[in-house]
Amino acid sequence: MKNTALTHVHESLGAKMVPFAGYNMPVQYEGVNAEHETVRNGVGVFDVSHMGEFLLTGENALALIQKVTSNDASVLEIGKAQYSCLPNNDGGIVDDLIIYKMKENQYLLVVNASNIEKDWNWISSFNDLGVEMRDLSEEYSLLAIQGPKAVEAMQSLTSINLFEIKYYHFEVGPFAGIENVIISATGYTGSGGFEIYCKNEEVEHVWNQVFEAGKSFGIKPVGLAARDTLRLEMGFCLYGNDINDTTSPLEAGLGWITKFTKEFTNSENLKKQKEAGVSRKLVGFEMVERGIPRHDYEIVDANGNNIGIVTSGTQAPSLGKAIGMGYVKTEFSTADSEIFILIRDKKIAAKVVKMPFYKK
Repeated sequence: MKNTALTHVHESLGAKMVPFAGYNMPVQYEGVNAEHETVRNGVGVFDVSHMGEFLLTGENALALIQKVTSNDASVLEIGKAQYSCLPNNDGGIVDDLIIYKMKENQYLLVVNASNIEKDWNWISSFNDLGVEMRDLSEEYSLLAIQGPKAVEAMQSLTSINLFEIKYYHFEVGPFAGIENVIISATGYTGSGGFEIYCKNEEVEHVWNQVFEAGKSFGIKPVGLAARDTLRLEMGFCLYGNDINDTTSPLEAGLGWITKFTKEFTNSENLKKQKEAGVSRKLVGFEMVERGIPRHDYEIVDANGNNIGIVTSGTQAPSLGKAIGMGYVKTEFSTADSEIFILIRDKKIAAKVVKMPFYKK
């Protein structure tokens, strides 16, 4: 088990630690619901330093990214980020990721912790273009400072005007007395805020400064359990649950990051799939009857016939109801469609709803 540079801090704060993607990570501190509400209404901090970072440099860096990702990275300007995915050759997804344009001919790719080695090997296998690739995953830490009070709470730590950084844009500059910190208006919660990238040896100082600056705003540390409930309320896909090597981006509702204005891995087959239409779709649903849907629960129709599978589910703290995501046959994918979740061999009624579940 690997530790992040802040593992000892989480342990000293009494966090419940669990193995996650090969790392010893804080799953909760005071409790999932309380931490969830902290982010929805105030400001909370996640240590997500387990995420992977690859730096691609060279005149063909964009060409390599265009070849391996589904979105069109040519539209990126310096200071802008983009959500994308790495399609595989079989119609599925190697991983989803965020691409940052750092400089001309230089891009930072942020990938999921459980897929660092897989993604590195996958991208490398297409690198016959002489692009310099550096895996910075072991050198960098990542703090997600999330919530509606994040901007105001963190402004005292930097000369950069945080109010002016638009969603999916970033600045590189001073933060908490450290130079060259990436301050990115991104996150996985749907409640605003920033993701802060700095070196491992700097992150404890940054963490302490962040909590000092946020004290009067009620800032608290938040664990991975609340990160999951927050992202699920927004209908954000989690790799390994809602998307994986066997789910196509079109089935997963990720057509908006699948751009056929260029050629990329398996683009021809995905284009055919788009033209023919998918046979199943990822949908959001809420429970009509009591019961909490869980990953891999079966979804059935009124007659008990299998029509799909649950990929994520929880009791949503902000909504006071049980919600989930899952793949269903296309004919059951429209809003208000009646579906049933098999919970302990009982059919529990649910209905398909439009995502996000949580609306500000």
